[in-house]
Amino acid sequence: MTPVHVVAGKNIKSAMGSKNYLKYVFISGIPASGKSYLAKKIAIKIGAKHVCVDDWREEMRNNFELKKWVDFFFNQDEKKYWNTTSCNEQWGNLKKQSEAFWSTIKSKIEEIQKLNSFVIFEGVNILPHLAKDLNFGGIVLLGESFDVILERNKKDPRWGKTEDLQICEARAFWDCERVWYKKEAQKYGFKTYSDTALAEKEILKIFQIS
Repeated sequence: MTPVHVVAGKNIKSAMGSKNYLKYVFISGIPASGKSYLAKKIAIKIGAKHVCVDDWREEMRNNFELKKWVDFFFNQDEKKYWNTTSCNEQWGNLKKQSEAFWSTIKSKIEEIQKLNSFVIFEGVNILPHLAKDLNFGGIVLLGESFDVILERNKKDPRWGKTEDLQICEARAFWDCERVWYKKEAQKYGFKTYSDTALAEKEILKIFQIS
């Protein structure tokens, strides 16, 4: 089963009165940038479904070809990885992982679209060069600051088991992946935000909800 977080709301009805309203939007961006927080907030506000595509990784682990990418980072020696992996290599690994997942992600997105509901999709693997294949728009979150990214990463570590490794991880998010997400978003015509309040306004604009 595809996990879908459903919330109730009323403001969505105003959008349905328009012939040109859009029903789907994606939120991409670096880890710990506030994607889930923003998606949940807007979903509650307008009565949409919130779908975190990262939740599908556990299911993808059952696929032999995808399992190696689900576990790719966890199978590395963390300290050695950060000491020997360049920014370009880190982005390349994330890109390969996302591309490996994309067929499954896109298929599941299309499955959810058949439900004919308003949906916010979010996740780090929705890279801009892949998102261009979707039939709806979205935004890319770049994070507010390194300190905020680090604080969130310590509370909910993506990978690092020690503070030193969590700092390395946050540095990779802020100094490396942030640059690439921004560059790729601009290349494929997606707006980027560090301010979640402005990002929220843009998403409501995409949904054509005032």
